[in-house]
Parts: sequence; C-alpha cells; structure tokens
Amino acid sequence: MGRASYLWKRTGFALMTVFVAITFNFILFRVLPGSAITRISRVPNASPALKKALEEQFGLDRPIWDQYLLYLKGLFTGNLGISYSNRQPVFDNLMEAFGNTLPMVSIGTILAIILGIAVGIHSAVRRGTVADHVSTNLAVLFYAFPTQFLGMMLLILFAGVLPSAGLHDPFAIGMTPWEEFLDRAKHMILPVLTLILTLYAENALIVRSSMLETLGEDYVLTARAKGLSRGKIISSYALRNAMLPIVTMVALALGAIVSGAILIEVIFSWPGIGRALYDAVLQRDYPMLQGGFLIITVVVVVLNYIADLIYFKLDPRVVD
Repeated sequence: MGRASYLWKRTGFALMTVFVAITFNFILFRVLPGSAITRISRVPNASPALKKALEEQFGLDRPIWDQYLLYLKGLFTGNLGISYSNRQPVFDNLMEAFGNTLPMVSIGTILAIILGIAVGIHSAVRRGTVADHVSTNLAVLFYAFPTQFLGMMLLILFAGVLPSAGLHDPFAIGMTPWEEFLDRAKHMILPVLTLILTLYAENALIVRSSMLETLGEDYVLTARAKGLSRGKIISSYALRNAMLPIVTMVALALGAIVSGAILIEVIFSWPGIGRALYDAVLQRDYPMLQGGFLIITVVVVVLNYIADLIYFKLDPRVVD
C-alpha cells in the first residue's frame, strides 16, 4: 500500500464514519419513546391544539424521511436546529456551554497527560523498584475508582475550604477582572483535580506498558552496550518507538475535551457541555442531543484521523 493509497483510505474511512454517525444520531432519538411534546402534553390545561402546533413547529408531524432530509440540509447549512427547552439555536447553546467546558477540561486533560506520561516513563525505567510498585499501585487504585466516587470524596474533604459548585460566586458583585479570574480559578480546582485523578492513572499504565515493551527490544540493548547514557536511550530510542499507543491515548483524551466530563460537571454544577447534554436528556431535548453528539463525534473522528497520519510519520511501516 503506497502513501497516497493509505491517505485516501483513511480519509474515506473517516468521512464514512461521520456519515454513519450522523444517520444513527438522527435515528436513535426518533426510535426512543416519548418526546418533548410528550412532556408538554402532561402539563395541566395543555390543549390538543397546543400539542399539534408544537409538533408542526418542530417538524415532528412530518414523515421520518422528510425529517431526515431536513436534518441533513440543516447540517450542511450550519443549522443544528432550535432547542426545545429554551427556543434558542442549538449551536449558540452548545458554544456557550463549550466556552465554559474548554478551560476546565483542557487544563485537567493536559495535566493528566503530562503526569501520566511522566509517571509511566519513570515506572518503566525503574521497573521492579519501590518507586515503580508505589506509582503503579496508585495508578491502578485511581483507575479503579469511579469518577463520581472521586468527585464526591473531594467534595467531602474540601467543600469547606474550596468552592464546590458552579462557575463563579453568584453573590459576588463589583469584582475587578483579576478578582473574577481568581474566583473562577478557585471554582475550577476541585473539578480539575477530579479529572486529573481520573485520567492520569490510565495514561500512566498505558505509557508504562508501552515503554517496557520497547525497553526490551534488541536495539535498546545494543544502545546500552555502546555505552549511551540512560537519558539518550530513553529519549532517542525507547520513547520514540513507544509513541504509537501514546498518540492514540492523547487523541482520545483530547476528544474528551469537546465532550466535557459529564459526571464531573454534574457533581460540581459546572455549566459546561456535559451538563448541557445531561439536562437535554432529562428534558428530551432532541435537537440539543443531536447537535452535541454530532460535534463530539466529528471531533473524535478528526482527532483519530490526525493520529493515523502521525502513525505514518512515526512508523512508515503502517502502510505495509
């Protein structure tokens, strides 16, 4: 398989994945029982005329095929629909929520990646030592804990010391920009810490396993026999050849930045995209769910596509 063939194959696979995800995204929310109209019809004094008018407004009275074509047309024109809950464009709702998610999840994810890679490399290089046993067991421990458990434990331990809910202090007025920044940073500490503890453990275990496999290769033994320093062997030989699973790990972790951390945002009342999708599920807000899941799917597919291209750069043998 040549370079061009590999590139076209990965590109076509990515586009097909997006199309299939778009189709399933539409079908899934149409086959589920109930809708936003179902909730409204249960309100006292809600007349059949009101229900019919809302069905016409949201296009729910049309055949499923017409709804699908309108859905595709809206996607190609950048229109993700109107939210059932607040009658605002879905795109605007998602961008506002994403703006709140991005700082918190980005900081937590990036720090978790850095910490996981550092711990994984240290454990692999010092395999069998006390430091390796301690770091590995801690990683396994934190990996086994559910996200909601870690979040609740941090709430119990630090709720009286650090802000534990929301994006900022709702009762603070007249703050300077610097004071607002500090207030938001304090509210971000517990969610970020929960995210770091949730993600770093998996990263550390993956990096350790990949590094151990690489350190056992013949070319590493040859480099040691030549008298190269440990740092040179790790940076120039072992780490470079252990990068393929690490690239996959980073691509998936960066995809989580867009989807947000639903459990963490719910626990700490963080008004991000994860919390928005959680509320949309409760309200049967199909346009919000469709728009949110579509954006998440596209970003994850694109990041995995980029990871495939990086694979080729790191190891051209992937095209064989």
